[in-house]
Amino acid sequence: MISKDQKKYLRTLLHTRNIVIWIGQNGLTENVMTEVESALEHHELIKIRVRSSDSSQRDVILEKICETTGAEAVQKIGSVVSVYRRNPDKPVIRFPL
Repeated sequence: MISKDQKKYLRTLLHTRNIVIWIGQNGLTENVMTEVESALEHHELIKIRVRSSDSSQRDVILEKICETTGAEAVQKIGSVVSVYRRNPDKPVIRFPL
């Protein structure tokens, strides 16, 4: 579990990050989840655009991603959600002390 300060730090890093996953009309498919896993493994912190006009559906998708991958939600702004999962073998993001 990441602390409030760590989450704040991750949000500052998101400004320079691009969206790496797009979830379209087919929703959260097996292929999408495979891509999410791969992106988390490589980047640790990722942005995902969920193409849905229904905010509650975006919440369900974010919850399912976090539950399935073990990631933590960092931020949700409109249709863009961001999640973080530390790579235990090769950490990419170093938190300030």
